[in-house]
Amino acid sequence: MAKEKSSYVCSDCGGTSPKWLGKCPACGAWNTLIESAAPAPSAVRNRFASLAKTAEVATLGDIEAVDMARTPTGHEELDRVLGGGIVDGGVVLIGGDPGIGKSTLLLQALHSLQVAGKRTLYVTGEESGAQVALRARRLGLDGSQVQVLAEIGLEKILATLDAVQPEIAVIDSIQTVYSDQLTSAPGSVAQVRECAAHLTRAAKASGVCIVLVGHVTKEGALAGPRVLEHMVDTVLYFEGDTHSSYRLVRAIKNRFGAVNEIGVFAMTERGLKGVSNPSAIFLSQHDAAVPGSCVMVTLEGSRPLLVEIQALVDGGGPSPRRLSVGLERDRLAMLLAVLHRHAGVACADQDVFVNAVGGVRISEPAADLAVMLAITSSLRGKPLPKGFFAFGEVGLAGEVRPAPRGQERLREAAKLGFGVAVVPKANLPKKPIEGLVIHAVDRVEQAMETVRGLT
Repeated sequence: MAKEKSSYVCSDCGGTSPKWLGKCPACGAWNTLIESAAPAPSAVRNRFASLAKTAEVATLGDIEAVDMARTPTGHEELDRVLGGGIVDGGVVLIGGDPGIGKSTLLLQALHSLQVAGKRTLYVTGEESGAQVALRARRLGLDGSQVQVLAEIGLEKILATLDAVQPEIAVIDSIQTVYSDQLTSAPGSVAQVRECAAHLTRAAKASGVCIVLVGHVTKEGALAGPRVLEHMVDTVLYFEGDTHSSYRLVRAIKNRFGAVNEIGVFAMTERGLKGVSNPSAIFLSQHDAAVPGSCVMVTLEGSRPLLVEIQALVDGGGPSPRRLSVGLERDRLAMLLAVLHRHAGVACADQDVFVNAVGGVRISEPAADLAVMLAITSSLRGKPLPKGFFAFGEVGLAGEVRPAPRGQERLREAAKLGFGVAVVPKANLPKKPIEGLVIHAVDRVEQAMETVRGLT
């Protein structure tokens, strides 16, 4: 059969051209022509079919809503991020830095699902079958019955999915897959978009759960067109330093569960293992209380985590440095200004360094109060009391605002043995929590006076 020619479509106006041009002949825009397959008339309907199953028009009240059945993967932390497990017909996109553990985790999950009686398929485009078998042996998965296909041709992959009929399939990676309908190289915008659309359509039509492994750019974003993330049901990101043994898997998008949920894993000789008590990772073990350290309770999805915030205030010069790791740098500058204006703590001529222990990134403003208390503790050289923690958002007017789900944060800290807390007045629980002394504040200066009284 003759190979179908490709055409080029303008992303701005939708105009077409039989060959690539730097300038769109229709609207005159530059660098907007993207390669697109030009199918035969009989194939147009199939190629541009809807990604989801079509249905008749109906009102929301008449549509029967049923809970999606979930299949556990055998890894509790991965199930937490996925929202309880994999969903039939769901498409998951997982990205992360090279060597961080994407293929390792997915191979472990496929083995657990296969042992549980599920039909599985691992499609590798970057390794041979022998290399995958060697990794499985290193992970202690000798004799695994997971089916492996080393292939990058989209048409062959789709034919294999139709013949094998797996319940879950992993495509490692989407950037290596290419379609014969396009002349561009694998990994190009047109190839990634076209291949992902075909695989998504196959998942919805057959009910197979497909996991796509995606490469990331130097900035850490998923490589390829942004439409790739809109197309799939779930987007997961691997986080963590390759030199550290701990990995975080964060859900950025999830149509079947909560977003910003995280799973915590430890890299061992036998692969990735879930961490049941992740707060222990983010808390440093000091023999005695040290200045510049304050524990806070942050929320990651539905899970409260205790994280140690460390600050170091040191003599600077004409241009003092402000550096934060794991926290927003611009917010640090704002907090230093509020600290000076409303609490009388001046750091204008000091270098200020702030770090969230364990490599975790905190984006919620509930860390404000803990950051300010750690900075003050380091500046004065006085440690905070043992078993002390704090959380709360701080405004420009010096007010301490409540943090969402404050009682869950307090109960989690009390469960781990913390006994003294400074929290916003609006987060004060109606009933006392056993073993926990809570100091409620509504101003920054009030929080500073309370801590001075405790030290």
